[in-house]
Amino acid sequence: MDELHNWLALASVHGLDGLKYQRLREHISLAELVKLPASTLRNIGLTERQAYLLAHEAMLKAQSALRWLDAAQNHHVITYADVRYPSLLKQTKQPPLLLFVRGDPQLLSQQQLAMVGSRQPTPTGRKVAYNFAAELTQQGYLVTSGMARGIDSESHKGALSAGGLTIAVLGHGLEQVYPSSNKILAQTIAEQGALVSEYFPDVQARAEFFPQRNRIVVGLSIGTIVVEAALKSGTLISANLAAEYSRDVFAVPGPVYSPQSAGCHALIQQGAKLVTSVADIVEEWSFFSQSCLKSSIEEEKSTETDLFARQLLANVGDEVTAVDLIAERAGLVIADATIALLQLELAGEVAAVPGGYIRVRSA
Repeated sequence: MDELHNWLALASVHGLDGLKYQRLREHISLAELVKLPASTLRNIGLTERQAYLLAHEAMLKAQSALRWLDAAQNHHVITYADVRYPSLLKQTKQPPLLLFVRGDPQLLSQQQLAMVGSRQPTPTGRKVAYNFAAELTQQGYLVTSGMARGIDSESHKGALSAGGLTIAVLGHGLEQVYPSSNKILAQTIAEQGALVSEYFPDVQARAEFFPQRNRIVVGLSIGTIVVEAALKSGTLISANLAAEYSRDVFAVPGPVYSPQSAGCHALIQQGAKLVTSVADIVEEWSFFSQSCLKSSIEEEKSTETDLFARQLLANVGDEVTAVDLIAERAGLVIADATIALLQLELAGEVAAVPGGYIRVRSA
């Protein structure tokens, strides 16, 4: 519990993330870091404000968070060093130091698809988000979103309607619900999924927290689906983050003159994958999986060739040896032996001469 207390103290300081912590850890342990005076903290790279908070207020905030943790069995804290910390999120540029979770923390490491879009969607947009989420759940994906009004909420509801699980990443602490109209939805997600936040449980929603929240929604997911988005909207921030993280971006097209679809059309022009059904997404990843399988088979064959090459090298000496004799000694068919010998020749291990091959001895 002492280590968790230290993690909570460090996480209470705004602006410190997992990567910054790793750099600090190269020089000092977590236990030592949280005990340093403000002057020393400034000297090792913290700002004046960060140094003051860590030296004077962090421990009290940590105690408050521990009380929240002990208040219910479905309350969890996952630190950056925790084995439950999602590996995909660690690959992002600003991974949070820790995550507060209300619900099932194991879900964070499952295969997720982010769904984002307008807070003021059209009736068609709502239907698309709801139906896509339900179908994705039936395909075995976990739907992740931000529980905002509009597309986010419809995505969560669609996943739940199909008996699936869903993750909501919040731009405030887990003791709050925003918008307040989503209280029942939040309770259901906590029971059939997980509510997640990097903010301490008592932190109120603020406008600047929501773009920060988006990086976690996208960071947890293997791909992001944009249902409806205006040209200038926070949704496009999420899509750009997904592209920056090298995650797939899918965009649902809409009417040409609809302002709610203008952002999706812009994303498609920039290279996002146009999708009109869940089948389009599944097909895209099915093709990708087959490509990966092909690469895996080719890699396996390459490994086998390397093994043949090592076997052959032991049977090539300083005197000219015929290919069929080399193959016989190595217990290989001539075709495999020829391929492996060519590989060895390119590597400079053997040389082709009239009558066969000889071993090349390094000076």
